[in-house]
Amino acid sequence: MPHQAKTVFARLCLAVSLLLYYARIAHAHDPGLSTATVTLGTNKLDATLVFSTVDTHELVEVDKNRDGQVSKAELEQAVAELQKTAKEALDVKLNGRLVPPNETRCHFDSNDNTTVELSFPLQSFTNLVIRSKWLAQLRPGHRQLFTLKTPRGEVLAERMLSANSDSIFLDLDGSEQKPDIRTHTFADFLLLGVKHIWTGYDHLLFLFGLLIVTRNFASSLKIITCFTIAHSITLAVATLSLVQISSRIVEPLIAASIVYVGLENAFRGDDPNGRWLLTFAFGLIHGFGFASVLRELGVGANGSGITVPLVSFNLGVELGQLVVAGLVLPVIWKLRTRPVFIARWVPACSLAVALLGGFWFVQRVWFGI
Repeated sequence: MPHQAKTVFARLCLAVSLLLYYARIAHAHDPGLSTATVTLGTNKLDATLVFSTVDTHELVEVDKNRDGQVSKAELEQAVAELQKTAKEALDVKLNGRLVPPNETRCHFDSNDNTTVELSFPLQSFTNLVIRSKWLAQLRPGHRQLFTLKTPRGEVLAERMLSANSDSIFLDLDGSEQKPDIRTHTFADFLLLGVKHIWTGYDHLLFLFGLLIVTRNFASSLKIITCFTIAHSITLAVATLSLVQISSRIVEPLIAASIVYVGLENAFRGDDPNGRWLLTFAFGLIHGFGFASVLRELGVGANGSGITVPLVSFNLGVELGQLVVAGLVLPVIWKLRTRPVFIARWVPACSLAVALLGGFWFVQRVWFGI
């Protein structure tokens, strides 16, 4: 084997090894998301907190024997332990006085989420402070969509909380309610969309597999446009609950789309015919993956608004996608001026894409990761 070929092969092996290493620790979607919906009644305050099972592990030990599988008995034990600490999830203060909850409930649901329900007695007050204390116990960067509403479903305030900003304040002047809260929904969901696509390694790898064989700006624009339109459609219909597909089906299909694109690149060569149609079809699947983020946050549920989060999150995804494409495409086009890149590196990178997609597929089908 010529020296140059050996060097290329060694670098490829190193790159694939690194990709596989990071794939084992990388999540396709940000797990640090939860929702808190608080209903302000006349004589009580009801709060519902929803966490993914991944985040529940940060609060109590669910997998007791650490075998990667959670039995029914382990779930029941975790519920009992969580029930004991549920009263510490929120701090509610009326006019500066701490009010403990008089009722707590918690359970796991079929969507791998943990729901914690708390009820607080209310008396006449002019100042209300609610602090989400569990945010400090969760992994750095965890965010919680906090919605404060009336029993009729009218949203008084909605914002994103974090460990550094974990409280909301409500001031009442007579009978008129004046939330002392700035609504950051649009900016929060815009940034959430950007961060989601930047940390959505499966979506980025799929996009990379599509773009590495594009020859010019026109073909790249066609690919990006088809992907954008497709995932925007399914993101909308899934968030609006017009079509619902379980993530246990969507996530393996996303991995399978990566495998297919990588293999098609390797065997069909540069800029395969009909790639825009393939991109659109797989983009529909990826849109359901994007929608899972909004569902985890409870967008559209319990009377929460849906239009602003949906539009701003999608804009954030598109913005993040364009930034990535703007950085990657000039490099790809520059490298494509070298015959060795097209002859050797494009097929090698495509096979690496297929290999990593296959790794994710196995994880998601057989191990539920």
